[in-house]
Amino acid sequence: MTEPLKMRNIGPKSAAWLRQVGLRTEADLVAVGAVEAFMRVRRAGFKPSLNMLYALEGALQDCHWQDVPEARRAELVAAVEAATAELPPPRGRPAAAPVTTTHHQDEGAMPAPELLDRPGGDD
Repeated sequence: MTEPLKMRNIGPKSAAWLRQVGLRTEADLVAVGAVEAFMRVRRAGFKPSLNMLYALEGALQDCHWQDVPEARRAELVAAVEAATAELPPPRGRPAAAPVTTTHHQDEGAMPAPELLDRPGGDD
C-alpha cells in the first residue's frame, strides 16, 4: 500500500483537494508537479489561492512555502496563467430567472385584500 500524502506545507484541506483530483501520494505529486496539481484542483471547481501553488512547490523542494524564491514564484504564476489561457472558455450558462416569492394560503383562510380587488380574485 502506498503512503498517503503527508508532505511539508500540505494541510488537511489541501490534501483533501489533492485526493479528490487523484493525487494521493508524494509520488503522484512529484509525477505531475506543482503547476499541474494546482490546475487540477482549480479545474475541479475549487478556489485555491497562490499560497497553495507555493506550498506545493515548497513541498516538492522540501522547504517552507515562504522560502520559495521570488523568481521561482514568478515562474510558477506565469505557468499557471499560461495553463489557464489554454483552458476552454466556461460553458455559457443562462442567467438565473428572477426570484419570485409565492405565498400559499391555508384552506379556509381569507384571501389577501389585494387579491379580492382583482378580477377573479374571489372565485
